[in-house]
Amino acid sequence: MSFNETDVQNALKSLIDPNTRKDFVSGKSVKNIKLSGNDVSLDILLGYPARSVWGEVRAMVEAHLKSALPGVGKVSANVTSKVVPHAVQRGVPLVEGVKNIIAVASGKGGVGKSTTAVNLALALAAEGARVGVLDADIYGPSQPTMLGISGQPVSKDGKSMEPMTNHGLQSMSIGYMIAGDDAPMIWRGPMVTQALDQLLRQTRWDNLDYLVVDLPPGTGDIQLTLAQKVPVTGAVIVTTPQDIALLDARKGLKMFEKVGIKILGIVENMSTHICSKCGHEEHIFGAGGGEKMCADYQTEFLGSLPLDIRIREQADSGNPTVVADPEGNIAKVYKQIARRIAVKIAEMAQDHSAAFPKIVVQNT
Repeated sequence: MSFNETDVQNALKSLIDPNTRKDFVSGKSVKNIKLSGNDVSLDILLGYPARSVWGEVRAMVEAHLKSALPGVGKVSANVTSKVVPHAVQRGVPLVEGVKNIIAVASGKGGVGKSTTAVNLALALAAEGARVGVLDADIYGPSQPTMLGISGQPVSKDGKSMEPMTNHGLQSMSIGYMIAGDDAPMIWRGPMVTQALDQLLRQTRWDNLDYLVVDLPPGTGDIQLTLAQKVPVTGAVIVTTPQDIALLDARKGLKMFEKVGIKILGIVENMSTHICSKCGHEEHIFGAGGGEKMCADYQTEFLGSLPLDIRIREQADSGNPTVVADPEGNIAKVYKQIARRIAVKIAEMAQDHSAAFPKIVVQNT
């Protein structure tokens, strides 16, 4: 029985991508269908980094076409990913070398926001993306310690700084500029917001798919500056199950909504405690708070992470969980959350500003 390119397209309309929860055709992932006799080859181009599941997607597509197309010969699917820039707040200039900016925020301190931010960045990198981390917590920078980076950034042109690198991530933090881990930042608000702008725009980010911005807790100067001056693709809210943490997390969520930044979802940290002696798991901070908050605000519950001593020990040692134990259960949760964030960004409106020609007016 013969078939054509349309038959292949129609067959793939019934195959759902488990990550986007949409079929591959409506998701515009199917490219370059070629027929040679009864043999079929095609490309599946995913709009999100997913190196760990490329093989799974390829096997799924090939098996589906073999069953859906009677008489088909060899089926070959080539799966890759490509991340493109997506829309941000209106009127905010883009950052050179950065396609998408993800803000990681919390309403209050002590909920594990910085640990979550660095592990999500590492998880995106593990899936094949080019990723950077901007430590926007000027008063309490923690990313240099978590990334195991010491020293100061260099400037090749006297105007901009080269990002510091480790674990495959590019990073920048005020922590690289100050002398000693115990040196306090005794700055007023305007100095802090100016420092954030300089760290963001005077760093020579090298072709990043995602820049993860680790925000300080609360809804103050830095968050407002971020909303007004930084082109944010979307925000992730980190909370714990306690009522007081959720109350503050709601304030952070509402702030982003008011300034027109899309909420990508909520991560519930320390949702259960795992005993290091016996492995017993218990909801010591309460249960279901993050999911209820998501239901109240029609946003997505991205996932939950346990209160586990290994997460703290690994981050403190400069080897966060995703690189310290990449095949462990906790790393898998971080990767699932990171992939879901990337999928949600891929579904957003694309930014086409780079596609327009630049018009230069000059006297001749």
